[in-house]
Amino acid sequence: MIYLYSILLFASAFIIVWAMIGYPFSLKMINKVVKERNLEKDYTHQPTVTVMVVAHNEEKVILDKLKNIIELDYPKDKIEFLISSDNSTDNTNKIVQTFINDNKEHKIRLFEVKDRKGKTNAQNEAQKTVTSNYLVMTDANSILEKNAVKELMATFTSDKIAYVSGRLSIINQNSSDVSGAEASYWDSDLAIREIEGKIQTITAGNGALYACRTNDYHDFNPIECHDSAMPPYYALQGKRAIANHDAIAYEKAGEVIEDEFGRKVRMNRIILKHILPDLRILNIFKYKWFSYFYFGHRTCRYLLWISHLVLLITSALLLEESKFYFALFTGQVLFYLLAVIRVFTKSDNKYLTLIYYYCVTVMAQWVGVFNILTGKAKPFWEKAESTR
Repeated sequence: MIYLYSILLFASAFIIVWAMIGYPFSLKMINKVVKERNLEKDYTHQPTVTVMVVAHNEEKVILDKLKNIIELDYPKDKIEFLISSDNSTDNTNKIVQTFINDNKEHKIRLFEVKDRKGKTNAQNEAQKTVTSNYLVMTDANSILEKNAVKELMATFTSDKIAYVSGRLSIINQNSSDVSGAEASYWDSDLAIREIEGKIQTITAGNGALYACRTNDYHDFNPIECHDSAMPPYYALQGKRAIANHDAIAYEKAGEVIEDEFGRKVRMNRIILKHILPDLRILNIFKYKWFSYFYFGHRTCRYLLWISHLVLLITSALLLEESKFYFALFTGQVLFYLLAVIRVFTKSDNKYLTLIYYYCVTVMAQWVGVFNILTGKAKPFWEKAESTR
């Protein structure tokens, strides 16, 4: 049994270290060795575009969003706007319709989804009414740079490129320690995606801003979200999903831990499937760098919840075997104690906050798994008010 415990311990330790330290470091090294590909752009590529915004009870932000998108720097005869209202019960639809009536010089449509089944379903239903060549998706609470659509379209320089993600910039990182920790995590993740996209393909996008060809659109199961489903879907077709971080969307992160924890739980509503969504990913000879990217950036991260538990249990079972196991177990206990201290002291110490935020992230994975196993996972959610 000691041999089995040791195997489980080192496997779990490897997953944790590789996900958080090893993989990001390896990408930096690979980026230096592999011939760097510059992001090609063609600003003469200006096809017809539909900007789709999905909204459910977004009366607080929808007017600002509408004002923002009609100011986008893109040929007016080649762009239209589609608001897919996911069974909104507040004043969202009324605000949108009034705006349409007052701005008839712009092509704006309201699509009302009758049964609330979540963002992905609302996208699936509304997409069937789209006739433009390309789709740009953006969240109701995201504010876009004027050149965002132009930047996204300029990046579709090849038929192999099926998906382009923009850059989400968090604007309230100084508002609280929670939003600051999320901004720090997000900045490091963006650096990883930039390298992945230049070499071959990113493994996930973000819902604030992304684009695909209308003909390439796929009706995903409503429980899934495009952020995590689209890039692997296209990669397995031999196409590329890349990032153009000059296409920028601004958004707030959760400013209170309840909002950010709830957001992460919702993100993990299909975590078990995403550990390895398709066995073909293991075929490194066919999918090359994508297999490596997905294992390091996704599989290992989606296994953090179980890896931390196994590491704690096995090190406890082995602590009498050597000083190494004793030190490993003690270190973990101290790590979790620091997170608990942060809870009760509400200290603004940067390192305590990062430890606390990391533990919250892992706990959110556990809740996500619990919801899946108990049938409580759902394709829709209540928005985080501090992000509005």
